[in-house]
Amino acid sequence: MARSAADALPDMSGLLELARDRSLDLKPVLLRVQTDLFRTAPARDPATIRAFESLACGLIPTVDAATAEIVAQKLAPLADTPQSVLTLLAAHGGGARDAVVASSPVLTRPVLEAAGPGPALDAMMARRGDLGRAQVEDLAGRDDPGVDRALARNRAAPLAGPALARLVARAQGRPDLAALLLARDDLPAVDLAPLYLHAAPERREAIRDGIAARAALRPQARAGARAAGAALTAFAGRGEPERFEAALGEALGLPGVRLSLTEPERRDLLALALRAADIAEEEAVFIFLRLDPAIARSVDAVFGLTRLFRSMDAATARDLVASVLGGEPAGRTATPEQHRPHHGPASPRLRQAPAPGLRPMLPERTRKSS
Repeated sequence: MARSAADALPDMSGLLELARDRSLDLKPVLLRVQTDLFRTAPARDPATIRAFESLACGLIPTVDAATAEIVAQKLAPLADTPQSVLTLLAAHGGGARDAVVASSPVLTRPVLEAAGPGPALDAMMARRGDLGRAQVEDLAGRDDPGVDRALARNRAAPLAGPALARLVARAQGRPDLAALLLARDDLPAVDLAPLYLHAAPERREAIRDGIAARAALRPQARAGARAAGAALTAFAGRGEPERFEAALGEALGLPGVRLSLTEPERRDLLALALRAADIAEEEAVFIFLRLDPAIARSVDAVFGLTRLFRSMDAATARDLVASVLGGEPAGRTATPEQHRPHHGPASPRLRQAPAPGLRPMLPERTRKSS
């Protein structure tokens, strides 16, 4: 037997019975019931939406925070939810506001104004899955730890360019943010090079490969390697780590930079910096054995640093050290002796410019006789 339209209506007899009890506040119950009916409706025509808007706008300001949060979680993702309802839920604050900001398909200015400015709202915005590049740039510029972590976790956010560079730079001093960024496999490994010392072995290998591919695109100069190797081995042999680090910084073209190579978590930087200085392998092994007694006492440490030293060329190591230390290493450009363009100011094929004050001689023309 077919059911009539009246049979399909929800049974409100229990709710009507409770309404007779004047000691009960039924506004939260009524709002939640109407919200469920609105959410599960097979179709929401304009009349249904207007009726729900009128009822909800009257009830939302009167309900408690827990009810408002539950209602917001159900209504915010619906495209048909009136903006006036979302505005009142956002103005409620707390979990209701967070649900609206995080889940609403469209955030209008009244909704954002009702939510109120502040770090909490920025962090909620950073979790959204529909952020554009400009919004990501704006959020990354806030320099707020909560916003940074939310962006790093949000794989839907288009994290690239200056926004990614800002997060990576801040992550060098914040291990929690570094771990979130390094856990993402959608970010180019080469852009995460400044976080090399925070990365796991597999991620470090990917970073080295990315740096190597980039470094191979330009010529590299080798300058003063023999003199640097002699000075570095001398300081290491005499047990003078401060003078050793100063000399290594000069050899890298990064004078005065803090290396702290004897700290256990920065040992790999020692191998990278020595390879970047382009010294001989036997000199590097001597330094591993003499610079720091803690390294010399560990066979695994010495062999690990030696393997790392062998794993890349000087150009790759130079770029990687520069990324980690935040500087511009020497030797990134070729000298005139290494590269002379076929066409350009340095080309020997071009005619020398005339001396100042003299006009260039014009070729003679043979005069034809009539």
